[in-house]
Amino acid sequence: MRWALVKVCLAVTAMVVVAFAVPLGLVVKELARDRAFADAERQAATIGPALAITTERSRLQRAVASTQAGGDGRMAVHVPDEPGEPGSGYDLGKSRAPKGELATARRLGRASVSAAPGGYALLQPTALSGGQVAVVEVFVPRGVVTSGVTTSWLVLAGVGLALIVGAVATADRLGTRLVRPAGRLADAAHDLGHGELGVRVPEDGPAELRAAAAAFNSMADQVVQLLAGERELAADLSHRLRTPLTVLRLNAASLGEGPAADQTRAAVAQLEREVDQIIRTARQHKTHTPSGCDASEVIRDRMEFWSALAEDEDRTVRLAGVDRTVRVPVARPELGAALDALLGNVFRHTPEGTAFAVDVHEGGDASNSVIILVSDAGPGIADPAAALRRGHGDGGPGSTGLGLDIVRRVAESTGGDLRIGRSVLGGTEVRVWLSLNGVGSADPGQRRRGRKRKPRGRTRPKEPAEH
Repeated sequence: MRWALVKVCLAVTAMVVVAFAVPLGLVVKELARDRAFADAERQAATIGPALAITTERSRLQRAVASTQAGGDGRMAVHVPDEPGEPGSGYDLGKSRAPKGELATARRLGRASVSAAPGGYALLQPTALSGGQVAVVEVFVPRGVVTSGVTTSWLVLAGVGLALIVGAVATADRLGTRLVRPAGRLADAAHDLGHGELGVRVPEDGPAELRAAAAAFNSMADQVVQLLAGERELAADLSHRLRTPLTVLRLNAASLGEGPAADQTRAAVAQLEREVDQIIRTARQHKTHTPSGCDASEVIRDRMEFWSALAEDEDRTVRLAGVDRTVRVPVARPELGAALDALLGNVFRHTPEGTAFAVDVHEGGDASNSVIILVSDAGPGIADPAAALRRGHGDGGPGSTGLGLDIVRRVAESTGGDLRIGRSVLGGTEVRVWLSLNGVGSADPGQRRRGRKRKPRGRTRPKEPAEH
C-alpha cells in the first residue's frame, strides 16, 4: 500500500510538473527571442533619421558608430544607387545576410529576419528622400537570442524536481501512517494465532484502523475469557471425578489378591494420576493467562475513589492523557493496586493542600511503551535509590516497603521499570514504564540497570518514611 501510494503520487506530480514546466520553458525561450529582436529593431530605428537626412558615407558611418550595435560591429547599412547614377550605392559595415534576403526586404519594404552564420540578421527597410529604399542590417548572435534560457530551464527543472521529491516524501509519510497501524494489527493477529493471548494493539492511526484495533482488542479479551472459562470447566469436571475414583479405589482394594485385582488397582491409580494432571494443567493455564486493560479507564476509576479525600484535604488534582484508550498488558486489578499504592504514598507523605498530578504518555511507534507519571508538589525524596531499595521489600523503620514493590513488580511484569525523580511541580515524580511488547520482553539485565540509574533533578535533605 505504501509503495502504491508513492507511485501514484509520483506519477501525478510528474504529469503536473511536465504539463506546467514544458509550456513555461517554451514561453521563456520565446520571450528571450522577442527581447533580442526588439532590441535589434530599436538599434536599427536609430539610423532612420540619419538616412532621411543624408546618404553621405562619412555621416552615416558616424551615425552607425554611435549606436551600440554599430560600435560592436553588428550593424550594416545598404544604400541603393542614386537615380541616374549607376554604381553610386554602397554597403556600410560588415554584412552577414544573404543577398537574396536583402533584395527581398528592399522589394517588400517590411522588416524580416534571416538566418546568418552564428546567429540571425534583422533587415529593416528605410525609405530615402529620393524614393529609394535602404536596408539597415543588425546582426543578432545566437547567444543573445538564447540568453538566460538555459538558466531559466534549470530553475524550472529544479523546482519541478523539488516538487516531485516533496510530493513523494509526503506520500511516503502518509503511507507510513496508514501502513504502520495495519502492520501492527497484522503482527498482533499473528501473535494471537500462535498463542500469545496478552498481545494488544494500540488504538491509533486513521479512524477505520482505530476501529479495527478496538475490535481486535475486544476479540482478544473475549478469547482470553472463553479460554479461561473452558479451562475452569475442565478443572471442575476433573475435580468431580475424584468422588467416583475414590469409590473405585476402595472397591479395588477389597478385591483381594490376583492378577485381575492388581490390574484393576493399577488402572485406578493411573486414572487418578491423569485426573490430577488435567486439574494442574488447567489451573496453571488459568493462572498464567495474560490479560490487559485500558490504563486510562483504570486511572479515571481510581481517581474517582481518591478525589473525595483530595477534596477534603484541599488538594489540587490534574489528570492528563486519560481522555483516550491506552491499552497496557497488565490486569486491571494489578494496575489498580499499583495506582492505589502510589496515590496512597502521596496522601501519606505530603502535607494537606499539596497538589499532585497523574499523566499518561504513549511512547510512540519506536519505543512501543506507555509511561504513567505520578507527581506531587511535596518535599520530595532525598535518596531515591534508598526508596527503591525499600520498594524491593527492604523497608526501614516504620516502613514495610511494599507500596513501591507492588508498583515495581507490575512494571517489570511487562518488561518495564520504575524510576523516581524530581517532578515539574517541585516534589517527587514516580515514573512507571510499561512495555507493550508483552511479558518479559525486556532484557532482565536492562531492567536491573534501569533500577540502578540515578534519577535526574535536585534532591532535598528531607526523606519521608516511605514512598
